[in-house]
Amino acid sequence: MISVILAGGKGVRLWPESRSFRPKQLCQLVDNKSMLEHTIDRIKAAGAKKIVILTNDNLIKPIVEIVKAHPYEDNIELLSEPDNKNTASAVGLILSHYHIKNKNDIIGIFPADHHVLHLDKFSETLKKAYQAAEEGYLITIGITPDHPETGFGYIEKTKWEVGQIPDVYQVSSFYEKPDLKTAEVYIKSKNHMWNSGIYIGKVKTFLEEFALNLPEIYEKIIKGPEFYISSYSELPDISIDHGIAEKSTRLAVVPADFGWCDLGSWNALEKLHPKDQFANIAIGSDVLFLDAQNCITRQTDKTLVLYGVDNLLVVETEDIIFITKRDKCQDMREITNKLQTLGRYDLL
Repeated sequence: MISVILAGGKGVRLWPESRSFRPKQLCQLVDNKSMLEHTIDRIKAAGAKKIVILTNDNLIKPIVEIVKAHPYEDNIELLSEPDNKNTASAVGLILSHYHIKNKNDIIGIFPADHHVLHLDKFSETLKKAYQAAEEGYLITIGITPDHPETGFGYIEKTKWEVGQIPDVYQVSSFYEKPDLKTAEVYIKSKNHMWNSGIYIGKVKTFLEEFALNLPEIYEKIIKGPEFYISSYSELPDISIDHGIAEKSTRLAVVPADFGWCDLGSWNALEKLHPKDQFANIAIGSDVLFLDAQNCITRQTDKTLVLYGVDNLLVVETEDIIFITKRDKCQDMREITNKLQTLGRYDLL
């Protein structure tokens, strides 16, 4: 399988750790490794022979440094977009490179900013998806939800399995991020899963889906990578979810539960880090909680002391100290928009 890691996003939801020069996929939030490094490691552990990292021109330098220091360097190829155009255009760039000689190869599309706790279950899920992809299906991975999350999209599966492959189901529909009441209904139905953003299929299958659903991108794919890059400004800004998955008649889903975490907000880190007896989480080596509870801290250089407080997020970076209530962690985009309005691009 050609495993493609999409590593060109901005990731403002983890501001101020995540910045324009260090987006979320380059942040070291677990085990002193970047999220990109973790993604490479688990895909390689799942059996990938070839890994392609797709990023943008602004991030080439730090990603090259990561790749050069990685033990799998010889199996990693690096491609770059001239601009961020969303995931459909990114996948189109990959197809422009592989559509002639590799039409029957399986290609897997993986976000770089997720974390997985159970690598054995992850590998088992990919094997099942690979098998279904060989049968001509476009496969996505649906995460079995454990709570009514409003920050994720949802996939609804049917009761019908595809072909003779067990536990791989036809997809009924996609749903955007719901309100809490709707999310609670989804959880009770047992048919809805979180959308992981992982897609697996033959190069040929992806090409056919682009030809049918995004012909304006397909027409540029088949003219090769040089033409594709030169016409990048003309490509639509649309995700693979909206452009392909929601329209495809041969989309199937593999339900999975391998300890997946999107890290879509600072609060998500409580799934990955131990809490003390007062439900505090310390990322960093020099944090003191004194009569504090339910707090998350990211410490880099200075000693952090939290005294007599509850439910706070405290993030210290090389040039910013950010403090807010934890229930405001979903407002990061609003914060970064306000910083732009103030002209504080040095903080972005």
